[in-house]
Amino acid sequence: MPTAARSHGGPAPVGAVRRVPPHAYFVVSAVFHYLGPALAVLLFVRIDVLGVAWLRIASAALVFALWRRPWRLWQRLDRSTRWLLTAWAGVLAVMNSAFYLAIDRLPLGTVAAIEFLPVVLLAALAARTRRNATALVAAVAGVYLLTDVRLVAEPLGFAFAVANAVLFALYVVLGHRVARSDQVAGIDGLALSMVIAAVIALPLGIGQAAPAFTDPVALAAAVGVGICSSVIPYVSDQLAMARLPRATYAVMVSLLPATATVIGVVVLTQVPSAPEVAGVLLVVVGVALHREGSTRTDEADAPAG
Repeated sequence: MPTAARSHGGPAPVGAVRRVPPHAYFVVSAVFHYLGPALAVLLFVRIDVLGVAWLRIASAALVFALWRRPWRLWQRLDRSTRWLLTAWAGVLAVMNSAFYLAIDRLPLGTVAAIEFLPVVLLAALAARTRRNATALVAAVAGVYLLTDVRLVAEPLGFAFAVANAVLFALYVVLGHRVARSDQVAGIDGLALSMVIAAVIALPLGIGQAAPAFTDPVALAAAVGVGICSSVIPYVSDQLAMARLPRATYAVMVSLLPATATVIGVVVLTQVPSAPEVAGVLLVVVGVALHREGSTRTDEADAPAG
């Protein structure tokens, strides 16, 4: 899932990576953030939902482990930072499982829109302005339209979507703390948390994932889902957030529910109804409108020049 603040504490991108505009990294993240889950839905006919969720986390963890070797970082951390990373990993493991259980029952765009409601609510409570009140009203109205359409038909799917949304907000809060830690550097903290998340999610998904180990096509597809869902978008987020001001990134994040709806139509032929389209658009407006309070920290987030 995307985070909603700039990464702190990690090294700035250099060389060829820095020559790429940060907005380009965001576009990559936006596309793959929901393309991976859309492909996962196609896998549900061969592997049970929690099995696909665990394979996503485990394959991403394997890539990060081979790339970053995060166990070396663990040895240098103090106890509080280890607990922080473990808590972040736990949220990541359960959040991804709830997300997959939700998209197994609800359209991708609906789940994506519900996902952003707690973020808008937290922003509105943190900075009580007329603009944020308007943002909250728009987002709540959008989610109401979506839930009014789906709650009766899929109450369990809605429950999983709400759980995913709450966990996403918690993921953002913990992610901020990790990013601002003096002991964790950028992608290495993400890599270590992903490895821990694979271990935490093991009891939830290993049984359902077992058939994939005798089906090379399904296993390869599951690994592809992990790379598309967790490696490419999360790394792209880090590269984008390191150079984009927080307010700019928040506005761009508002496009994600619409991105999810488009991918749902193209990949899964999940054609939304008129109320669902209106609901997604209202959530997009709400997320785009909301602003954090103006602070020196926000100003410091803006890149020089």
